[in-house]
Amino acid sequence: MTSWLHRQRLEAVLAAVRGCGARSVLDLGCGDGDLLALLADEPQIERLVGIDLSQEALARLRTRLGTKLTETAGRIAIVHGSLIEAGPRYAGFDCAVLVETIEHVDPARLGSLERAVFATMRSATVVVTTPNAEFNALLGVPLNRFRHPDHRFEWDRPRFRQWAEGVAARNRYLVTCSDIAGNHRDFGGASQMARFVRQEVEVSEAP
Repeated sequence: MTSWLHRQRLEAVLAAVRGCGARSVLDLGCGDGDLLALLADEPQIERLVGIDLSQEALARLRTRLGTKLTETAGRIAIVHGSLIEAGPRYAGFDCAVLVETIEHVDPARLGSLERAVFATMRSATVVVTTPNAEFNALLGVPLNRFRHPDHRFEWDRPRFRQWAEGVAARNRYLVTCSDIAGNHRDFGGASQMARFVRQEVEVSEAP
């Protein structure tokens, strides 16, 4: 994907994080840190954790962050592991982001991902982006291929919206979906974003 589309995607996610006023952020599937490096420069974020399965990517991220990892002890943590198995130790964050991550998960494990992110971690805001399959033709991607060999699926906008609305309904979130990284009249953006906001359940006192 061209670099300007990638920048647009990062800017859209960064705006969503800023918009929810998050002071603690989980970057799930952070890779080598294109987003996390930007989040590290956000002064309002007091705790930032990046989790990824790739040791190589995390090594590049640590090099990229350099002294930022040690300048403020405990503010930034880089964790090697599966976001699906991260567990309740990462519950209670203001915001979790999954940037171009879910398409790397086998569809049979999406239920496990949903439970981990939306039922166990249960951040107040969750931001998810994934490629928009409708846009592939504009990128020269053949119909029988995905954008990246590690992708397990790529969804069009109706399918992504269906998944997002189902996740929201099952886990007491509200969700809005939008095009990002482009705005073609027919095909939307190169990526698509769902912004989930947790709904607090008010318990009425018994009369």
